[in-house]
Amino acid sequence: MQRYFVPKEQMTDTYVTITGDDVKHIIKVMRMTIGDELICSDGHGRTVRCEIEKANDSEVLARVIEPLIPNTELPIRVTIAQALPKGDKLDYIVQKGTELGAQAFWPFSASRSIVKWDEKKGRKKTERLMKIAKEAAEQSYRERIPSIETPLAFSKLLQEISGFTKTIVAYEEEAKEGRLMTFAACLNELHHGDSLLVIIGPEGGFTTEEIDAIQRAGGAPAGLGPRILRTETASLYALAAISYHFERMR
Repeated sequence: MQRYFVPKEQMTDTYVTITGDDVKHIIKVMRMTIGDELICSDGHGRTVRCEIEKANDSEVLARVIEPLIPNTELPIRVTIAQALPKGDKLDYIVQKGTELGAQAFWPFSASRSIVKWDEKKGRKKTERLMKIAKEAAEQSYRERIPSIETPLAFSKLLQEISGFTKTIVAYEEEAKEGRLMTFAACLNELHHGDSLLVIIGPEGGFTTEEIDAIQRAGGAPAGLGPRILRTETASLYALAAISYHFERMR
């Protein structure tokens, strides 16, 4: 059944009003009409099954049939702090990371980040990433849309570490040295409702000074398996491992 995220104020106990680009998708792309059913979520945990009662070019009015209680969110809250990568890699990271259950994405500038975003470019890129996250959340039946922050300075990222239950930073030197148990040990110490910050470096990796700063702030360097991963692969590996640990092994 097709799923759409709708602003909270457009969902009452009895009706849901759908506006914007989703109207075109419902009518023109999906060819839905009066009597067809769909699922609507406010992006904050409330999800309902609805039946279309009215539809025109500007809005779709759907009657609430029943509330739903899906269980599609990870048991822990995972934030991906991703150093700005080249090209459109961040689009891919947000899309696939949303499908895998990330709660938030924090782009940030690292010493070896080649890409730099000014304020105007940052706003435009963030809007695009929010759209990608919304569409990926709908496709993957998420209950919530991940939040996308405008790019953080590295110093600001360090300040945020203390707000998480655990923080790991993917560091290739840990993998090269065969120290592969830090990530697993971290997951074993987390419980339902806890928060985890996963920090991923740029294509050139982190400097030793950056790793030292993250450690002083409370983060732990971790190897993500015995192989060296690309920046666009690392967070997806971590999310898949988190899903397996919490959703398949327990």
